[in-house]
Amino acid sequence: MSPSSTEKLGAHCESPEAIAETIAASAEESWPTKDFGLIPIPKRLQYNPIKPFHFGILLNVSFGFASTFIVANLYYCQPLLIEFSKSFDVTYEEVSRIPTLVQAGYLVGLLLISPLGDLVRRRQLVLLLVATSTTLTIGLTVTTNVRIFEALSFLIGVVTVTPQILMPLAADLAPPERRASALSVVLSGLMLGVLIARVLAGVIGNFTTWRVVYYMSIGVQSLVLIGAYLMLPDYPSKNRDLTYFQILFSMAKYAVTEPLVIQVAMINIASSACFTSFWVTLTFLLGGQPYYYSTLIIGLFGLVGMLGVLIGPFAGRLIDRLVPWYATLIATGLLLVSQAVQTAAGGINVAAVVIACFGLDVARQSQQVSMTTRVLSISSAARARLNAILILSLFIGQVMGTSVGTQVFVQHGWRACSLLMLALQAFQILVLLLRGPHCPRHRWFGYEGGLEARQRVVLDKEKTRSGEGGKVEHDPEAQIEAPMQNGESL
Repeated sequence: MSPSSTEKLGAHCESPEAIAETIAASAEESWPTKDFGLIPIPKRLQYNPIKPFHFGILLNVSFGFASTFIVANLYYCQPLLIEFSKSFDVTYEEVSRIPTLVQAGYLVGLLLISPLGDLVRRRQLVLLLVATSTTLTIGLTVTTNVRIFEALSFLIGVVTVTPQILMPLAADLAPPERRASALSVVLSGLMLGVLIARVLAGVIGNFTTWRVVYYMSIGVQSLVLIGAYLMLPDYPSKNRDLTYFQILFSMAKYAVTEPLVIQVAMINIASSACFTSFWVTLTFLLGGQPYYYSTLIIGLFGLVGMLGVLIGPFAGRLIDRLVPWYATLIATGLLLVSQAVQTAAGGINVAAVVIACFGLDVARQSQQVSMTTRVLSISSAARARLNAILILSLFIGQVMGTSVGTQVFVQHGWRACSLLMLALQAFQILVLLLRGPHCPRHRWFGYEGGLEARQRVVLDKEKTRSGEGGKVEHDPEAQIEAPMQNGESL
């Protein structure tokens, strides 16, 4: 606080209103009012510790919208590989490198860029990432050289980590009782982007040139950029006492020393492998006996998956009422049941495939929301790093599910593949049961803390203990950290 502000505070020590006004004025002088030191931040979005920004449904939905059309950058190329081959006059083998380069770039971004959410102002980081990806996409639409296209694809993958900045930000902004709902909306947008990108690219590429797909991408990313400027609140950077390399080191430390993080990462790897294996091998199952469906009909099964994604936010509201461990247990149980239906009759009756499609999508999303809620509650100052670890584990599971699932399906058939995935679903429950719903943060095993399942009861108990002045050890499953919305100290 400046000397002049201190004098004013002393002069009005008997007036609380005057004190509040003086603190607000001092805060206004202290916090940035421009992005990158050049672009004015709208007044209502500037950081004000006295009057925190309200995290409403509109902003939450805008986070989901942004996630949908940013993560889609990773998947537009997949249905267009044949068109790329014709356009650039190269072999299928050469263009097959493009999806790999995009995913490799995304992995680099997860490791090196997403942890920046714990170090810099996130409004500026989001604006910079979206502006960069939009600019690089312009390069994709105009280039006639396949090598340049590949290089730009890799770079786009690197900067397509905006959803991984928005997800921890949503956890910071939302009050504890709405954190799972807020995360479910962002996650729904993320998963919807994965599904809708392939559909849009396939349809547009079928009727016109592939370049139109990327023109569309430029348009929607521009809308996201404008929306981020007009709607995204500014907050101070976290961890000002840490360097970038210390942030990366601490991320690695969380990955090997936190029992909850390791437990959730193991579950996430297995669950992601099962989910990816199902969708990758579904084309082989429905295209062969006894179905022999056309590519168009097989593609329509993606709509069943999209319906499951849209159910996600409603599941998030239910998760908010439960201690996240129980929500994870229920979701994992539903995954097991859905996989059992697929194992029993997936290659016999198409109804089993439809049930499995819907059940796996709803349960997988609910499981991911509940696990993310638990892990991000470990530390509000490290949410970007913790989220990056979760996404990396998901990425590892995707690679495993694609490679192992395809191999088993081709060599041993659909039932053997489904049985393997059923065993992985059961493995997830076993790993989850090693630590109870209120197991202390640094305990590797056990059920200390009881079995209370209602989140409201847990929060009330913590508030009572805090009100009595007792020291409360932070419990990641209890989600008791105060969000930024309530003036969290940085």
